Amino acid sequence: MNFNQFKSLLSATISGIILIACQNKESSTYQFQISDLENHLVTLSSDSFMGRMPFTEGEEIAVKYLENEFKSLGLEPGNGDSYYQDVPMVSITTRPSNEMTIKSASKELKLEGLKDYVLWTQRTEQFQKFEDIEIVFAGFGIIAPEYGWNDYKNIDVKDKIVMVLVNDPGFGTEDESLFKGNTMTYYGRWTYKFEEAARQGALGTLIVHNTIPAGYGFNVIQNSWNASKLYLDNRGKENYQPKFEGWVTLPVANQLFEMAGLNEREMLAQARRPEFQAIPMNLKASSSMEVEATYDISRNVIAKITGSKKPDEYIIYTAHWDHLGIGKPDEFGDSIYNGALDNASGTAALMALAKAFKTDKQPERTVVFLSVTAEEQGLWGSAYYAENPIYPVEKTVANINMDGINPYGKMKDVSLIGIGQSEMEDLLNVELAKVGRYSAPEPTPSAGYYFRSDHFNFAKVGIPALYFGTGIDHVEKGKAYGKELQDDYTVKYYHKPSDAYDPERWNLEGAVDDVQLLYNVGKNLANSDIWPQWKEGSEFKAIREGYMKK
Repeated sequence: MNFNQFKSLLSATISGIILIACQNKESSTYQFQISDLENHLVTLSSDSFMGRMPFTEGEEIAVKYLENEFKSLGLEPGNGDSYYQDVPMVSITTRPSNEMTIKSASKELKLEGLKDYVLWTQRTEQFQKFEDIEIVFAGFGIIAPEYGWNDYKNIDVKDKIVMVLVNDPGFGTEDESLFKGNTMTYYGRWTYKFEEAARQGALGTLIVHNTIPAGYGFNVIQNSWNASKLYLDNRGKENYQPKFEGWVTLPVANQLFEMAGLNEREMLAQARRPEFQAIPMNLKASSSMEVEATYDISRNVIAKITGSKKPDEYIIYTAHWDHLGIGKPDEFGDSIYNGALDNASGTAALMALAKAFKTDKQPERTVVFLSVTAEEQGLWGSAYYAENPIYPVEKTVANINMDGINPYGKMKDVSLIGIGQSEMEDLLNVELAKVGRYSAPEPTPSAGYYFRSDHFNFAKVGIPALYFGTGIDHVEKGKAYGKELQDDYTVKYYHKPSDAYDPERWNLEGAVDDVQLLYNVGKNLANSDIWPQWKEGSEFKAIREGYMKK
């Protein structure tokens, strides 16, 4: 696609959105029913699927079920003649030393593993050791040209340890012009900070944990101590990985500032300014870790309906099929993490959407249904697809992602994740208005939920992505009740064996409404010439424009 074509499509996008808003006819001839969702939900979250953990028997049962369902609906294989995309992965168990030593010219500090710090590695050598490695304070560890920001300017951190702050410089300042204020950008996400430090050649990275900007306590970080983590298998690729990644507590970071003769408050204040320059701390760290690596193959499941007029333009629906498998028993002795809401519900919605598109008139563009693996381990299935796309990114119109479908009954609103990112939200708002509903900003924008589900990997390669969560404005009982339901889920069910389908507790009427929205948005795109764009200020806008101009 050349630049003139790209400009024409941009103009057509805006005109198309206005045209859709003016249409009075219904967007869809297919009307969803609870039965479209419930049977899949019951099956996928049953004990017989063993929590759908990658590399287990539960995976085999889950992916075979999805393949058979796609076949029975009459969908075409999405990867040549296969319904699978192999995702080579490695499971790495890191066992760090229980001690890390920090030395200055005159002092020595011994940190206690798990209590003071948590380390892991993406390297697979059986033993990793670092000794007397210099520590550099690199502020927020961000390089963001669109904000005029570079925390790594005028310093070489190759083979050094960088210590960085969590979240964005604007968090807690009430200054919406400083990045996005309290709304987290991609640069505030902890995964970005590890990625950027690796690009800079750092030997290791330590993020300073602070509960408020992190959005969770250090106990969440501690769950990674001696734990196994899944990563993509990058053998044979030139893909530098530091010796370690990890976190330190805020009290420990303050001790390190003091040892370095630096004022902690002054450092935090300086780090919020674009002119900040990274500071060598004249401290050296030593520790080690044992590593065990196991290689295996997981699978994405993919099917499609080929478009009637524009078969080489694609709309991709996604939902992750995986959950946490069998683990620590709860207080009732239940050890199967069924993952009913997270994400059997989204996967059930994916299957319902596939049925709807197959039942309705053939779409003009190709519609792809992609159920990805290893979301719970780090969004790896969607990351692999984004790095190895079956359909070209420049021909992919949009991604629509589902991760948890409303189990609480009818809501007036939906929670729009990543408000202000792309024109996909405008298309959603058109459909909401038709049925007297509305979108509300996500309740905790500082938590960065836009960067925590599979749509994010599509955004990273420039594909406009839509993801919305369950609203709180309950049709019958209002916002306080809706918020109470969500808070109750977080406390009692999230990532616990209790996240199981219970028809006495679940009300799928609202789920039907939300899946109808997802269908209407996708169907309108599939039968139009619209190419949604990223909005001004989005960190993904330049990526899309870069390859669409070619």
